[in-house]
Amino acid sequence: MNLIYAALLLHSGKKEINEENLKKVIDSTGEKVDDAQIKALVTALEGVNIDEAIQKSAMPTTVAAPPSQAEKEEKKKEEEKPEEAEKKAEEAASGLSSLFG
Repeated sequence: MNLIYAALLLHSGKKEINEENLKKVIDSTGEKVDDAQIKALVTALEGVNIDEAIQKSAMPTTVAAPPSQAEKEEKKKEEEKPEEAEKKAEEAASGLSSLFG
């Protein structure tokens, strides 16, 4: 993973990503340099547009989705509930008034 970070660091510094530069970056961190891994990474990155790869792999920011039809219907039902409660209260009151009539 550190090799990837080193390559990204070189890329952001507008430096060429080659074996020599990667070795320098890894050496500066105090880690051991594995020549085979460096060579494999340099070969794998040949012809790769790193900026494009970063854009494609970047995590998309979450955007609130518009409410679905089911959510809209549920919201309507919730809005209707207070009116229904008032009607029930009125019916109950009218029923009680008929008792004392």
